[in-house]
Amino acid sequence: MSMWINRIDTHILPINFQYHAPKTLKEALELLAEYGDEAKVLAGGTDLLVKMKQRILEPRHIISLRNLSELRGIREGESGLYIGAATKLREIERSEIVAGNLPLLHAAVKAIGSVQIRNMGTIGGNLCNASPAADSAVALMALDADLHVQSLEGERVIPIEEFFKGPGITALKPGELLTVIYVPYPPRRYGWAFRKIGRTSLDIATVNAAVLLTLDGGRVDLCRIALGAVAPTPVRARRAEECLTGEEPTKSLLEEASELVPEDISPITDVRGTAEYRVEASKALVKDALMLSIKRLGGG
Repeated sequence: MSMWINRIDTHILPINFQYHAPKTLKEALELLAEYGDEAKVLAGGTDLLVKMKQRILEPRHIISLRNLSELRGIREGESGLYIGAATKLREIERSEIVAGNLPLLHAAVKAIGSVQIRNMGTIGGNLCNASPAADSAVALMALDADLHVQSLEGERVIPIEEFFKGPGITALKPGELLTVIYVPYPPRRYGWAFRKIGRTSLDIATVNAAVLLTLDGGRVDLCRIALGAVAPTPVRARRAEECLTGEEPTKSLLEEASELVPEDISPITDVRGTAEYRVEASKALVKDALMLSIKRLGGG
């Protein structure tokens, strides 16, 4: 009966596990090292608890980060913002520091789920869940963020483009914990845009896109285009970026660059959309995001 109980009452966690609430980061890392694959980290729980109820995941040890205040908060640095991995999405959404310095990230976080989800979910959890559709991931990829991870052996820094290895798979090694997201400040004058298509406003993205670009002498100087839900991981549209770099961003060139987007994606068909739809939606979203980015720079 116990193996079916979660089909009767989905509020019940149908597995036995041991709950740990370490008071220090060192203690949390020691628990991770001790229990290895049998352990899962609990930050907001908006993904983990659902998967446990569905028996997709059956961890024997839950390591809660609720007492680790050093993993929460937003700090301004000389060249960028440091965001604790356990910082709630709602705190980022309501942060004037983020809205003023990183409006692209602010827009992406605001698009994640509902207020209830953002009140519980964390930025680190959104990344470590490694969903190809994660809204924060495409924004942070366009912003060229670095992820600081720590284990008992020390700290290392992973560029965000190297962090995602596949659906639900990250570059974290056994015993490692994501602690800080570092986001460098964009250039003084830049254009940006975040765009998302979903079945409803609260749904996971069918396709999402983030763009950051700068102009120098009327020509595109820096260009980053990131897309989600169109490949096993969030991806950069490299061919479109190369098409634009060094050129004057005319309407025809933006259309040409958008048509190159399918060369860097490999969408699938699922309950949210067909592969064919995702290809066309990706081109449209990138074109729209590029045009809005140029507009925000004062261009025509």
